[in-house]
Amino acid sequence: MNQRLPLLLAFGLLAGCAAVGPNYKKPTTAAPGAFKEAPPEGWKRAQPSDALLRGKWWELFGDPALSALEEQVSVSNQNLAQAEAQFRGARAAVALARAGLFPTVTAGAQATRAYNSSSGRSGTSTSTGGPSTVYQVPIDFTWELDLWGRIRRGVEANIATAQASAADVENTRLSLQAELASDYFQLHGLDEQRQLLDSTVNEYQTALKITSNRHDQGVASGADVAEAQTQLETARAQAIDLGVSRTQLEHAIAILTGKAPADLTIPSAAIRFAPPAVPVGLPSELLERRPDIAAAERRVAAANAQIGVAQAAYYPTLSLNASGGFANSMIGQLFSLPSRFWSVGPQLLGTLFDGGKRRATVEQAEANYDATVAAYRESVLDAFQGVEDNLSALRVLAAEATQQVAATAAAEKSLALTRNRYNSGIATYLEVITAQNAAYQNERNTVDLRIRQMTASVNLIKALGGGWTTGDLPASGALALTK
Repeated sequence: MNQRLPLLLAFGLLAGCAAVGPNYKKPTTAAPGAFKEAPPEGWKRAQPSDALLRGKWWELFGDPALSALEEQVSVSNQNLAQAEAQFRGARAAVALARAGLFPTVTAGAQATRAYNSSSGRSGTSTSTGGPSTVYQVPIDFTWELDLWGRIRRGVEANIATAQASAADVENTRLSLQAELASDYFQLHGLDEQRQLLDSTVNEYQTALKITSNRHDQGVASGADVAEAQTQLETARAQAIDLGVSRTQLEHAIAILTGKAPADLTIPSAAIRFAPPAVPVGLPSELLERRPDIAAAERRVAAANAQIGVAQAAYYPTLSLNASGGFANSMIGQLFSLPSRFWSVGPQLLGTLFDGGKRRATVEQAEANYDATVAAYRESVLDAFQGVEDNLSALRVLAAEATQQVAATAAAEKSLALTRNRYNSGIATYLEVITAQNAAYQNERNTVDLRIRQMTASVNLIKALGGGWTTGDLPASGALALTK
């Protein structure tokens, strides 16, 4: 046996170089040569050297307050902390699977107290000397040779799963950062609307005072005064109502930065910056820049490896088993040469009949692989749609904003003319109210467009991956190393 064991071990190591199951090939996806939707006019076309977002994408907006909030997401957000903990668990699963490639050695110590008896021909029992104690120090060695690659395919699957988990962390980070930026611009958009309403309230107060004076002079009717008062109180109510949405957005931002709502106060301010020109690049580059696409692709690789794990069940397992140690009834002589014992030998074990279990397991693994491929391709299509949607939104909103400037100017001119006509006794106060409402609504539309442009810019950056690339994924070799 001592002469055959090295040959058997060499055979096991040689056979372990092959692994059953399909070798992984990244699924093909069709990418258009260019995005259908063009960016807004005035955007500089990205050059090859700057075609990608890089670093801290929120710095494109040039807002120090936003940058300070975004920095806190990676430090304090609890959803992100949960995702990072799940990645650490996936990384530990790699080490757990990889441990199967190595032998298991156990050692122990035991003492056994036993009593034996023998029966005579008459059926009576006679003692053999009373109870005895046996002391043992055994060492056991077990090693399953990975002849068919079952363990290695499992390691491969766990590495891909850990990489998918790492991409999930980055996708969670990007989603939280984008949500914070969107909430931030909506909050300051409400601040701008509040400023507009406060200015409108002041104008309506002046209009009410003038109308009341005209009523006292017998020029205006009581109905005109009532309409002016109604308009003023309505504007005040609208200004107060904005506080509900603003506080909710402020609370949401606090939670995103890992704070209680009571611990964060954001000063009121208007949106001070225009939407930035975001470098878009090519559709084919998008596949390497989206963490959710990378996560979906890594899950395809894990599912592919699991097919090999399932197929390996068709083949027998070969393990080497050895045990040795010391045993003696006298503890003082336990570690003497005569007390030693040992045994060694291989074990080949295969399944002869399982009622179709292995076939069903392989079919299940193949179906799961097909499902992950479909999910991967769907994530690619969703990514293309996200970029196209936000490019279209920015282009249309830019054109609409230009038109809105003209509409607002016309409404302001109409209001001025109507006021003059009313003061001259030519127009009714209803015409003044109509002109005031039109002017206010156009000014509010201008603010709404600015909010939508900023949030569309954030969504475009999110759709482009926020500066992340697949090169940021942890390497297979780094994950396979135990700490």
